[in-house]
Amino acid sequence: MLATDIGLLAYWAATATQLIPPYPDRILVDWNWSFLVLDLLAAGTGLTALLLARRRHPNAGSVVLVSLALTHAAGLLALNFWVLRGDYSLAWWLPNLWLAGFPIVAVALLFACPTSGSVVTVGGRR
Repeated sequence: MLATDIGLLAYWAATATQLIPPYPDRILVDWNWSFLVLDLLAAGTGLTALLLARRRHPNAGSVVLVSLALTHAAGLLALNFWVLRGDYSLAWWLPNLWLAGFPIVAVALLFACPTSGSVVTVGGRR
């Protein structure tokens, strides 16, 4: 989760400074920037959840779930867009498959092992 959240922030820093060149089509540039708030919310809640978990805060698990839901939504929306365009470039598919898929696995693990001793549990219960 930490790597994904830092990756999202790094992606936006690289995009803002044009280390990642902009799309040649203005509509695609606008589409990409439309994800900024969603991605920042996902990364911000993820980093907050990890901080809360470190401090053994009872709401850490709830914040983890919010972050994972936002991350999943960002990846799934992007994948839907690329499907509609018929564009199957691995450069965009792989990161967005990760964003859409890892939250599903993480939530499944949270629900499967709620008493595993982890400080990040669902509903703040250990």
